[in-house]
Amino acid sequence: MRIAVPVANGRLSAHFGHCDTFALLDVDPNGKAILSRCDETPPPHEPGVLPRWLAELNVNVIIAGGMGSRARSLFESNGIEVVVGAPEDDPTSLVESYLHGSLASSGNSCDH
Repeated sequence: MRIAVPVANGRLSAHFGHCDTFALLDVDPNGKAILSRCDETPPPHEPGVLPRWLAELNVNVIIAGGMGSRARSLFESNGIEVVVGAPEDDPTSLVESYLHGSLASSGNSCDH
């Protein structure tokens, strides 16, 4: 399984479209372990580009702070599970919390 986290200044970017990079973490969901991490620079942000790009990178889940309903729908139509409301934290910590079922959501911080 591969999980993507939008990153700015080493932490989750509150708005996924304004991140510097995406942390891509390969995980073993059964063993609840992170196997590897790489950081990728996304293409320029335009509607619909990031869901397709992340799908091409074999991402299964995106953890975000906020995301509009259209973007969420585009991710889901590309087979990517969307988790919103994550706090601005280190990507590795967020993924570990997700794997253990303890990722706290503060609600979707995006209203569009």
